[in-house]
Amino acid sequence: MENMIGAYGEWVASRYTDQPGSLSLRSQNRNDLDAWRDEAVSHTCLLLAEEPKPPLPDISIHDTWEHAGLAIEDLSWQLPYGPRTRAYFLRPARFSKPLPGILALHDHGGKKNWGRQKLVDIPGIPMTGPVRRHREYYGNRAWANFLAESGYAVLVHDAFAFGSRRIRLDDVPWAIRNETRESPLVTPEEIEAYNDWASHHEAIMAKSLFAAGLTWPGVVLYEDRIALDILCSRPEVDQNRVGCGGLSGGGLRTVYLGGLDKRIRVAVCVGMMTTWRDFLLHRSALHTWMVYTPLLAQALDYPEVLGLRVPKPTMVLNNISDPLFTLSEMKRADNQLAEIYRLAGFPQNYEAHFYEGGHKFDLEMQARAHAFLAHHL
Repeated sequence: MENMIGAYGEWVASRYTDQPGSLSLRSQNRNDLDAWRDEAVSHTCLLLAEEPKPPLPDISIHDTWEHAGLAIEDLSWQLPYGPRTRAYFLRPARFSKPLPGILALHDHGGKKNWGRQKLVDIPGIPMTGPVRRHREYYGNRAWANFLAESGYAVLVHDAFAFGSRRIRLDDVPWAIRNETRESPLVTPEEIEAYNDWASHHEAIMAKSLFAAGLTWPGVVLYEDRIALDILCSRPEVDQNRVGCGGLSGGGLRTVYLGGLDKRIRVAVCVGMMTTWRDFLLHRSALHTWMVYTPLLAQALDYPEVLGLRVPKPTMVLNNISDPLFTLSEMKRADNQLAEIYRLAGFPQNYEAHFYEGGHKFDLEMQARAHAFLAHHL
């Protein structure tokens, strides 16, 4: 059997069956949807080892712009650990009542030197060549700007270990730098060297977090929840009309945040839906440590984490030739989510669509996502 771990693959794969996990809504007839969700969310958060949230941090505004009908702010806040988190807040410059809010979640893409920059255009700050090439995944559009132009208040922040939150080489021992030096990360060569190092450093980070009783997805969720607190605290935002979404790593973050935080009214997961079976047998070598929560597979399959938000509106967008996933497992995940929404009595609140092409969130897909957001927000 072809798998990622050779002779041990059949033994490990035997632990994944088509039978639903212990906390799956598909595992038994559960008459009390709220009680099931409370139990499953509580158990998942326990496995994630998510830290208790601190009070809302103080926000610093570093710069402001008004451009092309948008008001844009460059923000930062200090979490209890690590460098300050940088973010952009975008909204229409003119509005008459509180706006629906979107937490736009940037991707991974093997590019840890950037975070928020992947989704935003800032007047007077030209895109570098590497950013421009990365933007090809988004149909050469700054997705956060487009959302704001469409009438949303949008917050885009750097995730844990990306952009302003990245690991600085000067802060780690020389022995693990692999002769890579801290640099301004301006030239393509500097950026490539840093991202290559950061890719290998993921295993060290994950082991260190495990040793501290933490998990990588738990830390990311913790920081995304604080960003959601900040978005909901803004006077421009109607906190009862808030959604989140993103491509790839942003889709992963949508799975956890959308599944576990009841404030997310609408969730759009793009290019990041499959099953634990796919990660186990076929694609683990291609994915980040940000995905994995120990023991969670015993209780819930990966798509069922997003399914914890049922009956709230949920959209999943897939690409048929996406090299990060196998098509059969993307379809298996779709079937699981559709069954969850059917069992809950809200099949109309779940949509999934499959597009030709590879890993992307192109303009056609964005149009579908924007129609869904507009309908429900």
